[in-house]
Amino acid sequence: MKYLPVSWLSLMLLSLAPLSQVIADPLSAHMMEQITIKGRQTDLLGLASSASEGVIGNSEIADRPLLRTGEVLEFIPGMVVTQHSGSGKANQYFLRGFNLDHGTDFATYVDGMPVNMRSHGHGQGYTDLNFIMPEVIAQIDYQKGAYHANSGDFSSAGTARFGIQNRTSKTAALTLGQHGYSRLLGKGSSAAGKGNMLLAAELQQYTGPWTDVDENVDKVNLLARYSQNVGAGQLALTMMAYDNSWNSADQIPQRAVVQGLIDSFGSLDTDLGGNSSRYSLSASWYSDAWQWNAYAIQAKMDLWSNFTYFLNDPVNGDQFEQVDDRWIYGGELSHHWHHQVGEFAVEHVAGIQLRYDDIAEVGLYNTAKRQRLSSVRSDAVEQGSVALFSQTTLQLNSDWSAHLGIRYDYVDADVASDLALNGGSVSDGIASLKTGLSYQFAANWQAYINAGQGFHSNDARGATTTVDPVSGDSVAPVNLLVRSNGAELGLRFFDYSALNASVALWYLEMDSELLYVGDAGTNEPSRASRRFGVEVAAYYWFNSNWSIDAELALTRSRFSQNSPEEGNYVDGALPVVASLGVIYKADSPWQLSLRLRHFGKRTLDSYNRQRSGTSTVLNGGYQYQWQNWQLGFELLNLLDSNDSDIDYFYASRLTDEPAEGLEDRHSHPMEPRSARLTIRYQF
Repeated sequence: MKYLPVSWLSLMLLSLAPLSQVIADPLSAHMMEQITIKGRQTDLLGLASSASEGVIGNSEIADRPLLRTGEVLEFIPGMVVTQHSGSGKANQYFLRGFNLDHGTDFATYVDGMPVNMRSHGHGQGYTDLNFIMPEVIAQIDYQKGAYHANSGDFSSAGTARFGIQNRTSKTAALTLGQHGYSRLLGKGSSAAGKGNMLLAAELQQYTGPWTDVDENVDKVNLLARYSQNVGAGQLALTMMAYDNSWNSADQIPQRAVVQGLIDSFGSLDTDLGGNSSRYSLSASWYSDAWQWNAYAIQAKMDLWSNFTYFLNDPVNGDQFEQVDDRWIYGGELSHHWHHQVGEFAVEHVAGIQLRYDDIAEVGLYNTAKRQRLSSVRSDAVEQGSVALFSQTTLQLNSDWSAHLGIRYDYVDADVASDLALNGGSVSDGIASLKTGLSYQFAANWQAYINAGQGFHSNDARGATTTVDPVSGDSVAPVNLLVRSNGAELGLRFFDYSALNASVALWYLEMDSELLYVGDAGTNEPSRASRRFGVEVAAYYWFNSNWSIDAELALTRSRFSQNSPEEGNYVDGALPVVASLGVIYKADSPWQLSLRLRHFGKRTLDSYNRQRSGTSTVLNGGYQYQWQNWQLGFELLNLLDSNDSDIDYFYASRLTDEPAEGLEDRHSHPMEPRSARLTIRYQF
């Protein structure tokens, strides 16, 4: 059970300080009171600064069947998590009308460490969550929109902060499933000196359902965390290690399936896949007034892909290798204080954030059967940033409160390229304002209005490149930092017993989109865009046994900057997301859960001439407890849907096709129905 110090339960601190950093075991009985965090059942009236932020508790995560680790982000209303190739790489994310690719405009943190990779080999903002073990997550604090001063790069659509448990039950679990799935988990904590030591380990293997590719996933996760009270606060030291290798079944052209060359689970290039690793050491300390964290991360990736087959090289094929090898260092220091100004209660948070990426190599190579044929480009990048932020909240009276935040980010990058004309130094700074007003007009109701500025960074290589490394043509460098502006009207209801509901009407403008490019396997800057939408989320507890939740997100996404050669629809934008979940926990030791997720047709080109189909999946889970033993059964894709996880529309070429290739829909199928059985023992 985790606790939140009552002195942090203020409007400003919930919006500024991630719950993942402030939730912890009580420091001492005399220092502060504690309240229990229950996720969706936590009352945020008078605390949250918008209708679109919330807390996800550990027990909720344990109740939901998951196909992939990254699907923990689907607890955020309106978020969709899929995959377009290979279980080992970062997932594909969708939120608020964005095809976020691997994380372009959604910021993610784990234990205070940033997950998004800037100037990455596979895509800007690359967010790989495979190093997380869901069983050791304490909670997820999420915020949508750029309304919080402690959120910077990549946070225009929103932010999620994962907290790691300080104590956990001693558990061993074995999961076996179809398609060669196996997972072994061990975790536990115990007293160590004046504090607690938590250890966890995960081993996972997976063959996959593909016709001609054995995914051969071989994933290892290790976690060690020591925490203890130090002075007036709590100190935590955390080590995380992740290593993975896999083969990929990538997206495939529909004409190859129609012509009978492959089936829907087949591949045109069976030599794709990758290796990835992440090792980190972090430290954090927090008290009622001060918080700090520091981290060092080593991350590597080697990825082989082929999206166009024989379009660019009719002899060797279009397979390519993307390399990323980096160290990341950084940290954050913030101070919280409050005082009285006349009749107004005023709270402040001010802080500084530092990050430095030392990228030894970020490279792109032409390959065949994973053997390098030629280099497209290879760079070394040093990229550093510093951010100052401050947010002030005024409690105007018992019903009205307001907050005002300001943030300044400065980013500097130095690119050493194998083509000297594409190297150089670049820097940019950007100031962002955030503001909001909330009114609790009844005991169970609160209304919000928020506005804020945000930004995302572009790949530093794009900001220094002057010559296309393939064609040799001159190109114009892109801006290093790109502005976004957003606003939101919201309403929240909480009846303290059975119902938690919220609705948000939001608007977002982006000075430049980051769009996925199929034949490059990455994203590139595009035109300015405009989005608006509505999100509704409701969680209802019939009694101590039954609960139901429903979420709906509707979005309209268009380019606001015209182009004579393109339409105004944003490629890949997701207009409709809906989910429905039911959980039954019997008085006897068993429980049942069902989870339905649906996302609507997406436009695949800027004229909206090509659209994907809808995708719907139903997952089910059953758990039975007997003394210290627990039996779990999951049935994923219960209805055996043959919908797609992802669809794109672009030109590719098979061996006997015209040199210019053919435009076609390229899809990655949803994995077929599969069963998984878990046996868990708690010591």
